[in-house]
Amino acid sequence: MHTNVNLPTEFLQLVESTMPSHLSMADFIAACQRPLRRSIRVNTLKVSVQEMLVIAGEKGWTLSPIPWCEEGFWIDREDKTVPLGNTAEHLAGLFYIQEASSMLPVTALLKDNDNLDLVLDMAAAPGSKTTQIAAAMQNHGALVANEYSASRVKVLSANVQRCGVSNTALTNFDARVFGSWLPEQFDTILLDAPCSGEGTVRKDPDAMNNWDLTSIGDIANTQQDLIESAFHALKPGGTMVYSTCTLNHQENQHVCLHLKKTFGDAVEFLPLGDLFEHAEKALTPEGFLHIYPQIFDSEGFFVAKIKKHASVPPPDVNKRLGKFPFEPANSKTCQQIVQELNSTLGLSIPSSSQIWLRDKEVWLFPTAMVHLIGELRFSRIGLKLAETLKPSNKKNAPLYRWQHEAVMALGTTNHEQSVELTIDDAREWFMGRDVRPDVTPGKGEVMVTYSGSVIGLGKWVGNRIKNGLPRELVRDKNLF
Repeated sequence: MHTNVNLPTEFLQLVESTMPSHLSMADFIAACQRPLRRSIRVNTLKVSVQEMLVIAGEKGWTLSPIPWCEEGFWIDREDKTVPLGNTAEHLAGLFYIQEASSMLPVTALLKDNDNLDLVLDMAAAPGSKTTQIAAAMQNHGALVANEYSASRVKVLSANVQRCGVSNTALTNFDARVFGSWLPEQFDTILLDAPCSGEGTVRKDPDAMNNWDLTSIGDIANTQQDLIESAFHALKPGGTMVYSTCTLNHQENQHVCLHLKKTFGDAVEFLPLGDLFEHAEKALTPEGFLHIYPQIFDSEGFFVAKIKKHASVPPPDVNKRLGKFPFEPANSKTCQQIVQELNSTLGLSIPSSSQIWLRDKEVWLFPTAMVHLIGELRFSRIGLKLAETLKPSNKKNAPLYRWQHEAVMALGTTNHEQSVELTIDDAREWFMGRDVRPDVTPGKGEVMVTYSGSVIGLGKWVGNRIKNGLPRELVRDKNLF
């Protein structure tokens, strides 16, 4: 029990004044004092749900389905000596540790929505919803993942790479720029808005330490700006989801009603009462989901789905963008890269990607993103495929050094260019050490796998595989 959870009196009074009459404040407080059930989302870019259920069974994990996400499960482990984030399956990107309620916005976004060619996630870090969207897109189309905090972009990038996402571009802006910089460009938009975090007390007993009514008003003003920006950036006929992990109406219903008041009949609220079984328990009169923690034994959350019916005039803006440092590879270079990637690692370049170059770097850009080049400044697009090596006089010398993130996104385990590691070798690998698998040594670069999943890229040196794991991914203790 989180009996020491901080629930300010003014906050409880605010909740009581707006909570539906069929819900109980005693149940609310009791729920806030209970720790959250741990939950994960299977990353279907790496493994199917059925395959993950088999893996979980072998490890003695109990997975209980989350009603609103086919890939989501509450997880119970008898042996918790190894943190869930240090398990081999997590390090390999087979699942994402994500709170159950946090899966709801993307579920709402995807319902009855086949238009995912160009998607915007306006407040993306640490990446739970970005990777959830990318998995639903199966790395097709293009996804712009924006994060305002520069320090959190690095975490977002690491999670995108771990999960094998290749169709995503990262940006670092105040998301209020999108409506004026890229008006009516996106088919689908998620705005999981920065908020006061009232729904997170089950995860963090100190979440409310800095809470006050004045700050709610300031946050709501920012949220109104953000939802207007999102609406401007959305194509007519497109849909968007506005969500928060907070409970007060000012940051939730009132923000959505502000959008309706501003743009009138161009705005339609799409009801979410049939999103999953028993969703009606959290339904508001407007068709939103306002989830108090006692309803589904989860974090508190708010989700609204909005359709744009008509074009609206965007704000004026003067954009200044620096020179874009990449250029598309010519056909000869593309053919050379494709052939060597196939001959050395047995991998192919997705048809939905294009090869671009910067100095000695080779990158894969999502084709659906290319038309935005020159319209927006990107922190990162797609994935880094390789670095060009210095020319060599040796016959059949490699021309490219492939990158870890490339094999994590493109790698498969069903061919001779991969080596399956034992659990002991896999542990050594994640600790940044070379391994000596009990197989006939090969030559050149090789993918290493564990439990049927690609975990990295190494190079044969005699009878050992030289470790190529990026230093920032090395774990030095308490591994599986």
